[in-house]
Amino acid sequence: MLFRHRTSRLQFQPPRRGEELIRFEHLRKSFGPKHVFDDLELSVYAGETLTVIGGSGTGKSVLLKCLIGLLRPDAGRILFEGQDLTGFREEDFIDVRRHVAMVFQGAALFDSLTVGENIAYPLREHFPDMPPEELRERVARKLALVNLPGIEDMRPADLSGGMKKRVGLARAIATDPEVILWDEPTTGLDPVTTETINQMIRSMQQQLGCTSIVVTHDMVSAFSLSDRIAMLANRRIAQVGTPEEMRASTVPEVRAFLDARRHELRTQEEVAR
Repeated sequence: MLFRHRTSRLQFQPPRRGEELIRFEHLRKSFGPKHVFDDLELSVYAGETLTVIGGSGTGKSVLLKCLIGLLRPDAGRILFEGQDLTGFREEDFIDVRRHVAMVFQGAALFDSLTVGENIAYPLREHFPDMPPEELRERVARKLALVNLPGIEDMRPADLSGGMKKRVGLARAIATDPEVILWDEPTTGLDPVTTETINQMIRSMQQQLGCTSIVVTHDMVSAFSLSDRIAMLANRRIAQVGTPEEMRASTVPEVRAFLDARRHELRTQEEVAR
């Protein structure tokens, strides 16, 4: 069926897999006297899973929020498929958020809505004329994709932490975005649920062909998930590389960060054997 969607200022021409999709260019951001980014540069390529690591307070989540307009950089540019987003108004970012969806750390579900209503929320926002039967079908399809079929009538309060994360993902992919942003997706979860969420991230890349940017402190997840890893330190990107390149890094900030998580990484290697 056909339904009306918002007229978009964006004129996207999606790149092929492996081509540059997003570029953060000379980015600067401060909160009062606290300088978060200073001339930050980073490219993200179509179809990859890029994980952003770094110590607390280095601006990992700020980077994601700048991309979708929840925060505005003080200087520099953010390019998405060649278009500069930094001059966009709030209403323009409604369309950006259809293409770039975010799974928030706490899932950010509306407690007053059912699971089905939560997932339908962005569909109603972006496609106000979508017929009810198409809406229900789309919601059911997304729940099945995250292995939670048939829970449309449940309330967020009745869900476990892992289930909330998966419902948050179902809501994020409701509009079939090209990019999924993951803000600390495994924080507070037990190891079994953490692995379930990691499998979900890999599954979205394989089944939907989407690009993922993952912010995490969990180095086990970072090394198992990522095509590339970017290290934030001293208000800029200290290094970007494959997991193997980051393990072998001699960059002082990267080395210090990984050494501080030596036990975590050793456990991962033991499991891998």
